Amino acid sequence: MSTPQLVVHRDKELMAQAAAARLITKIVDAQASRGAASVVLTGGRNGNGLLAALAAAPARDAIDWGRLDLWWGDERYLPEGDPERNVTQARAALLDAVPLDPERVHAMPASDGPYGKDVDAAAEAYATELAKAAGPENHGSVPTFDVLMLGVGPDTHVASLFPELPAVRETERTVVGVHGAPKPPPTRISLTLPAIRSAREVWLLAAGEDKAEAAAIALSGAGEIQAPAAGARGRSRTLWLLDSAAASQLPRSLYPPASP
Repeated sequence: MSTPQLVVHRDKELMAQAAAARLITKIVDAQASRGAASVVLTGGRNGNGLLAALAAAPARDAIDWGRLDLWWGDERYLPEGDPERNVTQARAALLDAVPLDPERVHAMPASDGPYGKDVDAAAEAYATELAKAAGPENHGSVPTFDVLMLGVGPDTHVASLFPELPAVRETERTVVGVHGAPKPPPTRISLTLPAIRSAREVWLLAAGEDKAEAAAIALSGAGEIQAPAAGARGRSRTLWLLDSAAASQLPRSLYPPASP
């Protein structure tokens, strides 16, 4: 796994704009070299802030939206269209405004879908969808995502992998149902660390003072069971994108000067 690299921005707005520009470049480059791109989205205020910034960026038109596969790192197991679902928020922030191929938007199942209350069956179905999209070049049961984005929680959770809970300990499955999550709603679907680590690049987004301690813990050598963010690494690159508030508890020697 790659060693984490840090980029620290002055504030969360600049962080979102710079991350959106970085994502556009990655998608365009992947489409130029491989014909298509595959990105895993994250929810939360930082993930949605990035999508809103991307929607407002004139350079978004450089992306061939019809050749982009979108996946999710986790989802709240709620009915379709619920405002708390990550996919609902993503549609409002960006997806409804760009010409995506609906067949390439891979939302996680909803609680009023074919699996009803059985979140474990819903998770297994998403794992099957991932496996079908994986080619022989991926050497596994998930596609090799070009970029996989994760928000970092104040408790160091990423996706819906919370410290010490069973999901963060999973080493075989790529997608799991999460029961009893410590933040509402308690029932969720999440990629596991093995699936996350299949990505070429993993980007961890953290902005705000409430994320400072989590960033410091995850980047100080903590174990992934106690600090799931510490275990989120990409094959070729692991990038922490922070604002100055989230970076405030890190040693100055650990990160470069703020980006312009």
